[in-house]
Amino acid sequence: MTAPTDTVLAGPPPPAATRRPGRRSRPRHPYRTALSTARARTGLVLVGAVVLAGLLAPLLAGHGPTDQSTQSLAALGAPGHPLGTDDLGRDLLSRVLYGIRADLGIIALAVPLGAVLGCLAALAAAAHPVADTIVQRVFDLVLAFPGLILALAVTAILGPGRTPVVLVIALAEIPVFGRLLRGSVLVQREREYVTAARVGGSSGRRVLFRHILPNAADPLIVQIAVSLTVAVFIEGAMSFLGVGVRPPQPTLGAVLSQSLPYLSEAPHFAAGPLITVTALVLGLSLVAEALNREIRR
Repeated sequence: MTAPTDTVLAGPPPPAATRRPGRRSRPRHPYRTALSTARARTGLVLVGAVVLAGLLAPLLAGHGPTDQSTQSLAALGAPGHPLGTDDLGRDLLSRVLYGIRADLGIIALAVPLGAVLGCLAALAAAAHPVADTIVQRVFDLVLAFPGLILALAVTAILGPGRTPVVLVIALAEIPVFGRLLRGSVLVQREREYVTAARVGGSSGRRVLFRHILPNAADPLIVQIAVSLTVAVFIEGAMSFLGVGVRPPQPTLGAVLSQSLPYLSEAPHFAAGPLITVTALVLGLSLVAEALNREIRR
């Protein structure tokens, strides 16, 4: 008889469900990829710094934006006035900080308002050819007016103030967003996935809101960043010309306009609003460019 040999009984291989698959990297969303670039991060830092300064204006400002003192045109680093004072002895740091706050409030209301109204007009135009013709002619009428003429016309009717500035920016942006969305919808309508959805029995409304609009929204995101930049210029130009927010309430354009007669003797007067507007516009432009590059890939 032969001695039994020792055998190692190997168990059955583990089922596939218990095996640990390797980690698969999920595809990153294009917006996340765009905002992770150095260009976008620089823009976000600039915009974030300006926005944070405006939000914290009551804490950072040592004086009220309309408080006057006897120190007229005080230089940089004057006691109690880090950026000096204006011709009426008002603290320039406070006026710049509260000017940021006022400008951000205006553009944060005007640009979304113009975007929503423009998109609604584009959707109405997509419903029927007659509506499309009417909407496009209205857009042509608005675009026929230069921005300055449109601002003066609205101000002549309503008078200077915050509301006319919001209306001018919104009116200027309505045809921009309307035509952009209309063009995107027309492009998406011809795609194969839309045809497949229609063949599958989806209604026209479902195809529009479930398939077309989500894919047509990418250019709108980029346009919002661009329109915020344009809104900064429009508000600044209206305040610079004296048809924007009424004094003595500060805006960046108003502070810059008040500094013009004193540039030779007090150049620091214009430094605050100029640096702030430059940082805000540059930051928004960098973010818009990064988003546009990623979406167009």
